[in-house]
Amino acid sequence: MRERNQQQEAESAPGCAVPETAAEVLLEGHRATRDRVARSILDHGPSSAADLAGRLGLTAAAVRRHLDGLTAAGLVESREQRVYGSRGRGRPAKVFGLTESGRDAFYQAYDQLAADALRWISDAVGGGKAGEEAVAAFARARFGKQGEKYLGALDQVPTDQRAEALAEALSADGYAATVRRVPSATASNAPAGAQLCQHHCPVAHIAEQFPQLCEAETEFFSQLLGTHVQRLATIAHGDGVCTTYVPASGAASSSAKPRTPGAVPTAGTPLTDPEPASARRNLA
Repeated sequence: MRERNQQQEAESAPGCAVPETAAEVLLEGHRATRDRVARSILDHGPSSAADLAGRLGLTAAAVRRHLDGLTAAGLVESREQRVYGSRGRGRPAKVFGLTESGRDAFYQAYDQLAADALRWISDAVGGGKAGEEAVAAFARARFGKQGEKYLGALDQVPTDQRAEALAEALSADGYAATVRRVPSATASNAPAGAQLCQHHCPVAHIAEQFPQLCEAETEFFSQLLGTHVQRLATIAHGDGVCTTYVPASGAASSSAKPRTPGAVPTAGTPLTDPEPASARRNLA
């Protein structure tokens, strides 16, 4: 009788629900695994069932069951995987990405904390233009610090392959980035430029309130790639993908050499070595 009373007290305690049956235990485990599947998509961008199975150590069949449940709940949607260049035989692979509702399930207290911190930075210097510049300085410093691990990767590849190297580094950080080569906008016989596409943005909800984050990221890409780039679309502004146009090698200054990895610039300091005055005008 005493043990039964203790069990009843435990079950009635806030946040201490105890599953009574094996079915409930299995259900809790199912929910935990489903959350892992959704989190993996959030961190790595749209993924196939095979990709998820490999990352999570699950069978493809188990992953598909969880994806079916997430899709039925409106948290995940499927689409054909984008293929750039020639497509092989067979049906195109299907990838699963989070819906807006799925993203919202993750953007809770952490988003609010980040927004509050940036707002405090702005207010601490008096708000207005000074506040905007303070947030921009923070964003540039953040990307400068992040650039430590990108500089080495880009320094190891030829100039015309830096966009692909940057996309690979961004994907490792959960941005699900790809590169698509496109004809030059200046002349039909000019070398092809590239569109750097980020299919996921971990800070999209914050960037809606503080566009300085997107602006600093664009500056960051320009400095890393050694050429002026143009932001065409952002998830924060309601677009499906963040898209940045990178001119072909030679269309703008691209001979800049990255600084030694580990040398972190202060806010507003270029990540690349100084360029001649004419090149700097081109980057303005």
